[in-house]
Amino acid sequence: MRHFTRLTTTLSLSTALVASAATMAAAETELTMYYPIAVGGALTDVVDGIVADFEAENPDIKVNAIYSGNYDDTRVRALSALNSGEPAQLAVMFSIDAYDLIEQDLIAPFDDLVEGEDGEAWLNGFYPALMANGQIEGQTWGIPFQRSTIVAYYNKDMFREAGLDPEAPPSTWDEMVEMGKALTKDGTSGLMIPSTGYPYWMFQALAIQNGKELMSGDGLTTYFDDPAVVDTLEFWKSLSTEHGIMPEGTVEWGTLRQAFLEGQTAMMWHSTGNLTAVKDAASFDFGVAELPANERKGSPTGGGNFYIFKDTSDEERAAALKLIRFMTAPEQAAEWSIATGYMGVSPAAYETEALMAYTEEFPPALVARNQLESAVAEFSTFETARVREGLNNAIQSALTGAKEPAEALAEAQTAAERLLQPYQ
Repeated sequence: MRHFTRLTTTLSLSTALVASAATMAAAETELTMYYPIAVGGALTDVVDGIVADFEAENPDIKVNAIYSGNYDDTRVRALSALNSGEPAQLAVMFSIDAYDLIEQDLIAPFDDLVEGEDGEAWLNGFYPALMANGQIEGQTWGIPFQRSTIVAYYNKDMFREAGLDPEAPPSTWDEMVEMGKALTKDGTSGLMIPSTGYPYWMFQALAIQNGKELMSGDGLTTYFDDPAVVDTLEFWKSLSTEHGIMPEGTVEWGTLRQAFLEGQTAMMWHSTGNLTAVKDAASFDFGVAELPANERKGSPTGGGNFYIFKDTSDEERAAALKLIRFMTAPEQAAEWSIATGYMGVSPAAYETEALMAYTEEFPPALVARNQLESAVAEFSTFETARVREGLNNAIQSALTGAKEPAEALAEAQTAAERLLQPYQ
């Protein structure tokens, strides 16, 4: 009898434990986060580490991070998952995707999710230039995380060999051409600006420096055929055809960093997201500088924002917001910046002990942040992907000699006007 009682008690305890475990499992909130891995560095390990820290602090929330290629791949995969009924609560996607995501009614504004003075202070704690692409018609749709500006990397050893001051990179277009000629020799280009991958981004930087924006602030108008924009594309082409400091045709985005590391070019324009990878791999002394000016200084911001999808439960939205606030907190933002080269997204990140020590030891880590003073929102309109594709094609056709810059840009402008007309 005592044996039976003990067995019954044991079975009851086991049943209770199973029931308790089932209750805990049922109470657990599970998040699926799509994340773009596109630029150099072991980003998956860094993100995995931050997610693991979050889960340790929040054992009731499980995060499934799905690494989905570049930004375009991530958008396609995330939206395909949503359309097929697969769970997805949040994603890091292009900051410039906001118009299209709003138009498709896919994302929720953060203004409806945060509460009180604390929530408002959080939204106001990011760099304004990084918030520009995510704030539309008075609401905040995206929160910056994997953010960048374009910076100029240069080989200081090559500068010395050419008789140039390694601490004085070009600050104007004229200086860039002059120094580029001094640096160009057999097997080495003076300069490479990538024209595949994200040609519109580099072109926007050049256009800004030439004193002209490519689009209006409301996402409804483009200025591709403006004389200053045409002049910008003619200048880019002239770097190879007239000045001979850059290879003719296109320069590959994906292989440019390696070309710089192998000494194939003395200067390159690229994302600050490559900074840590260049730092770890360079066998030579290199520098990082803000982009040169013509009419003015400037770079577009770039990279990804966090978005929360609208078709989520209240519990999932709260958990997603908690994850985003954790990942963008100063300590995590500082860790992210040190590990990758992307910017800390708030002034508070640069006030952490870790990032203060790192930037004192390695000042190039401040260049992209400092450039925010002259930065503008990255090119974004309604129908962004299709409008951007037309501009990319125009840039590449001009650089390869298939069309004259004015003709190519006029065609892109006509196509953009047709695409944007329904929204006006």
